[in-house]
Formats: sequence, structure tokens, C-alpha cells
Amino acid sequence: MNQAVAAARAVLFDFDFTLADSSEGITVCMNHALGRLGLPPASADAIRKTIGLDLHTALRVLAGEEWRSREEEFLEHFIRKADEVMVASTVFLPGAARVLRTLHEAGYRVGVVTTKYRHRVEDALERDGLRELVEVIVGADDVPRPKPAPDGLLQAVDSLGISAGDCVFVGDSEVDARAARAAGMAFVAVLSGTTTAAVFAGYPVKAVLGGVGEIVPER
Repeated sequence: MNQAVAAARAVLFDFDFTLADSSEGITVCMNHALGRLGLPPASADAIRKTIGLDLHTALRVLAGEEWRSREEEFLEHFIRKADEVMVASTVFLPGAARVLRTLHEAGYRVGVVTTKYRHRVEDALERDGLRELVEVIVGADDVPRPKPAPDGLLQAVDSLGISAGDCVFVGDSEVDARAARAAGMAFVAVLSGTTTAAVFAGYPVKAVLGGVGEIVPER
């Protein structure tokens, strides 16, 4: 067990690019929603860089601040398409299932805090037989403010009945690092997303790992 995680009572994970890759589905949904607004498609690389942001912010990044007034319409189109394709296109990253299972069996409290809708995470975990390993899931639809606000992390620890100081949050983005700092929670960065190690150097990071599988290395 990685020492940055071993001392915690609970381990909370971001979802996209931390535990799983649903970038294919997100790209389809983003471009579907952009097209319904009359906008040209964005590149897969540009969309990947928005993963982890809430959808309102993602639209402004991809299309510009002048589209702020169309955010709710964009969101509706994205959600409708996501209902069709998102879970089917989600693939758990190497080592993710092993880490969740090992932490659960070792008595750690395990949770997910994400800017995805909660039911999409639940459905992906259920599909792969992992749902029982995760005690709490907090999605974008569960909190008034998405990450980098600390709301989701604080709701998760409140649900678990423990303090933020007893937890470590594992994530792949600067948004995750900012949320952990705001919540007063230890943070472990993984480089399985689009954020480089240099970005995490500006935060109080316990460890920087290549991927989630390094939390519990294979023997």
C-alpha cells in the first residue's frame, strides 16, 4: 500500500481519468451538444482537457464566454446524449478494480466525488461488479457547487461520519487538487489525465503517481 494512502481511514477518488476513462463518450456528447447550439465540433484533445470541469465551465472553455447564456440548453443536449452512450463507453483504468477491492477488504472507507452525475458512476460500477466496494458517491447533481469547491468532498466525509483529516482524495486534475486544499484534505495526484506533474507542484500533494494502480502495486 502506498504510504500516502496507508495512514488514512478513508480514500475518496475522482472518477474520470482517475478510476475510469469515459473520454470517448464525453467527446461524442460534447460535440452533439455543441452541434445543437450551431457550433462546430471541438477536437478530441480540446475536449479531453475539459474533463473534470463542470459542463457549464466546459462550454465556456470550448466556445467562449459569449455562450454563457446558452449553458442550460447545452447541458440538456449533453445529458440526453449521455443517457445513450456514456456508461457503455466507460472503461475502468488499469488497476482500478484491484485497488478498490483491496482497500475495501482492508477496511478502508471508499468513496467517489465527481463532476459526473452520480447515477452514471453507480451504473458503471454496477456493470463491472464494483458497486459494493464503494460506500459513498457524490456527483455534480448532489451538491450546489462542483469542484473545485469543497462541497462534494465535505458531503462525502459527512456521510461517512469522519473528518476531512481522516481522508485522502485521489485525483488527476488541478480542479481536484484545489478541491482537496479547500476541504482541508490530503491529496494524491495521478498522472492518468491531461495534467502534468509540474502543475501539482503548486499544491500540498502527498504523492504523485503514474496511475491509480500504484496505490496498491501488483505483486
